[in-house]
Amino acid sequence: MDSFRQEKILRYEEFVDLRLKPDLVRVVAERDKVFEQQKIFLDLRKNIENLEKNSVTGLRTQVNLGSEVYMQADVPDTRHIFVDVGLGFHVEFTWSEALRYISMREERLSRQIEEYTSLIASIKAQIKLVCEGIRELLQLPAEKPLPGRII
Repeated sequence: MDSFRQEKILRYEEFVDLRLKPDLVRVVAERDKVFEQQKIFLDLRKNIENLEKNSVTGLRTQVNLGSEVYMQADVPDTRHIFVDVGLGFHVEFTWSEALRYISMREERLSRQIEEYTSLIASIKAQIKLVCEGIRELLQLPAEKPLPGRII
């Protein structure tokens, strides 16, 4: 194999290893963070719906103060709750207002997840394309698709 072809293969491999794979890892991690946020809002929605369903007006709970140190807390009026809206700000909502806000955030988070998922698919396609280019440069036979799979 001539040196030009070897150099080209090396550049493609470096592009995959140093650019595409780290990008893929980063985007997957960002999507996972959005999934975590989505779960938090889903849990909050369920808790509010349970409070509404059971007509809870007072609540006794334990609050984590940090380092797994808990303190008992009494909430005399649960009709208003504080929701973290980002950047360290908390807004006081009624249950219905909180549910509307949660719906809007869940829609936004779903769109973000879709965007990240399509970006992940795009990066994976680029990796596959570059690997196919390397295969052609090495003059290896094409892989046969597995039976029953449509590619």
